[in-house]
Amino acid sequence: MLLASAMVAGGLAIFGLSVAQLVARNPQMAQATQPLQSSPTPTPAPQENPPAESKPGGERPTTPAPQPARPNAAAQTTGTAPALPSAPAEKTGAPIKER
Repeated sequence: MLLASAMVAGGLAIFGLSVAQLVARNPQMAQATQPLQSSPTPTPAPQENPPAESKPGGERPTTPAPQPARPNAAAQTTGTAPALPSAPAEKTGAPIKER
């Protein structure tokens, strides 16, 4: 019991010294990443033919819309094989009798 109480007292003493050391230091926060530096970005060159403004009721696109994928007739009738066999029926036991 004496050894256990000495160990607890030693742990508390180390804890107290650690806290005192943290408080005595100059509190300074570390910075994990470098601050962002502004770099001169080149200005984009003006375009010769800027895109036309979109207007309601304007021209429609000239390319036709893609058609949805449809399987052929043979694939629709045959179908695909199941990946797993069908699950067995659940087995039930006798009902539990009440006492």
